[in-house]
Amino acid sequence: MDLSGIISISGKPGIFKVVAQSKNNIIVESLIDGKRFPAYSTDRISALEDISIYTYEEDVPLKDVYIKIAEKEECGTCISHKESKKKLISYLEEVFPDYDEDRVYPSDIKKLIQWYNILHKADLISLEEEKEEKEEETKEEKPKAEKLKEDKPKEDKPKAKKTEKAKATPKKKAKTSKATENKEK
Repeated sequence: MDLSGIISISGKPGIFKVVAQSKNNIIVESLIDGKRFPAYSTDRISALEDISIYTYEEDVPLKDVYIKIAEKEECGTCISHKESKKKLISYLEEVFPDYDEDRVYPSDIKKLIQWYNILHKADLISLEEEKEEKEEETKEEKPKAEKLKEDKPKEDKPKAKKTEKAKATPKKKAKTSKATENKEK
């Protein structure tokens, strides 16, 4: 699941995909209806990959929450964001029980679920990438651990010493011309 390039614009419904950038604005495409329009630097823009959910220990990226929802729903749609507050809260507790109930408001849960369903409709929800990433991480960790065991500290080689001949020969002085010697006097 790749949330890079997916943004939310305050005051505009839904989420958007960044299509192009220019000097003064960015061109975005709505994931709901596919319409394109410019978003300016005065708009309050939030990237979905930068958003996280409060928990009691640490903040969890939105991507991780969406992965848990996708695992529960088997990459299908979840409940509607138009359900009652109690249903939305109980759904999030079921999927993500660690969230901080005091700092995550029902309106946040509503947006979270609405955005998930929009991403699903746009075919941006998948778990295959996460499985591949986990497999790659485990493959990378094993060789590193084995390599650390095999590596032995290398002995420092002593620096090469100058030979007696190199020490005995004096450095040649640069020849100066008579004109430069007269200028020095």
